[in-house]
Amino acid sequence: MVVQHNMQAMNANRMLNITTGAQSKSTEKLSSGYRINRAADDAAGLTISEKMRKQIRGLDQASTNAQDGVSSVQTAEGALTEVHSMLQRMNELAVQAANGTNSKESDRQAIQDEIDQLTTEIDRVAETTKFNEIYLLKGDNASTKNVYMKGHDAGLKGALTDSAKSATFVMDTLKTGDKYKIAGKEYTIGSSKTEITTAINAFATADNEITIDGISYTYKDANGGKAAGWYKDGDQTNGTAIVVADTVKGGSKASVNGKDYTAMTDQDANDIDDDDSSVITAAEAKKKIKAELLAANSIGTVNGDATVSDGADAAGKTTYTITKGYATVADTLSFNLHVGADADMTNKITVDIDVMNSANLGVKGLNVTDATGTAATYAVDAISDAIAKVSSQRSALGAVQNRLEHTIDNLDNIVENTTTAESRIRDTDMAEEMVEYSKNNILAQAGQSMLAQANQSTQGVLSLLQ
Repeated sequence: MVVQHNMQAMNANRMLNITTGAQSKSTEKLSSGYRINRAADDAAGLTISEKMRKQIRGLDQASTNAQDGVSSVQTAEGALTEVHSMLQRMNELAVQAANGTNSKESDRQAIQDEIDQLTTEIDRVAETTKFNEIYLLKGDNASTKNVYMKGHDAGLKGALTDSAKSATFVMDTLKTGDKYKIAGKEYTIGSSKTEITTAINAFATADNEITIDGISYTYKDANGGKAAGWYKDGDQTNGTAIVVADTVKGGSKASVNGKDYTAMTDQDANDIDDDDSSVITAAEAKKKIKAELLAANSIGTVNGDATVSDGADAAGKTTYTITKGYATVADTLSFNLHVGADADMTNKITVDIDVMNSANLGVKGLNVTDATGTAATYAVDAISDAIAKVSSQRSALGAVQNRLEHTIDNLDNIVENTTTAESRIRDTDMAEEMVEYSKNNILAQAGQSMLAQANQSTQGVLSLLQ
């Protein structure tokens, strides 16, 4: 029996320390709720858990980013709802102004006053709509672009082909007797005396026949002292060659080389019949068509004027080339929404919003106060283009919003599942740990009791010393 070394007490003390350490860790896990409170608890688990935490917190913020994006898009789309309403009212006013029952000045001027106010309000909405100090409908003022107006056919019969900066209008070549409506008025294509005499002179070949006012004439070459020319019924021997310019008079009907002509009464040579202003030459009709195409394609051309070429005739068709006018406006506003936890460009969703002022919409300077209502008629087309442009922008914003809502749902789902995985690694299983704690608590009490018993075991030495 020894007293210097109480091995039972040392063993009991060592086991008690182990139990106390385990009990301390259980207490820490139960009180914090975490299974891993320091790297020593689970080094690999800590590394995995922190990576997951980075992803979770990043995705949480990405979801917030997407929600902010939805809010900004809704703000822009809501403003465009009012722009749409104003354009619809402008369309209504333009249709009203195009009606012929309006008085030439006062009625259309009253309509013009309201159109001016609506145009100004469209510009104000574009200038002031903002989200978090970002102007959504004002465009990117750091750069500009030219917006070309859409091509228009001025309601003329024919086919319009529109492209980026130009358009072509193709129609059947007008012939004598054709009826064609220009700016709401129907014209009949007549022929000038000059046109008829030019056609006759071009047909002046031996034995060719023409008729003027029902009388037949045949062209004869010079023969037997008789001059070359057109002779009545081809009688060169007894007849005298006619003077074509004197024979063709206003109202004369002629048939030359298979084509019928009716000579206009046009003393002032302006290509318009003196007795009926609805009868004009094909050349005059082409001038009027060109003027109407220019008027229809000049609406909204703030910075670059539209031009229209003279009609070019070929293969029975007349082609007008329209160089479209344009307005210079701020470039498209573009911003990216970061909707992921990683620095990957595929996590960017781009939102593009064009400037939505009257210049870009093609209704700046809209005027419906002309005497005939033709300008108002062309304005209807311009407003229709503006409505289509706003519809396109709203549609694009709606598509982005729907995409963002799906993105938010997906992000929230990933966060939920990743959090579940991270919880399994890092969080304390309270029931399991409580079992462990209870076990360690009992062991600690047992260890303390055994240590006390071990300390008492050496008391027997005293009996030997008495």
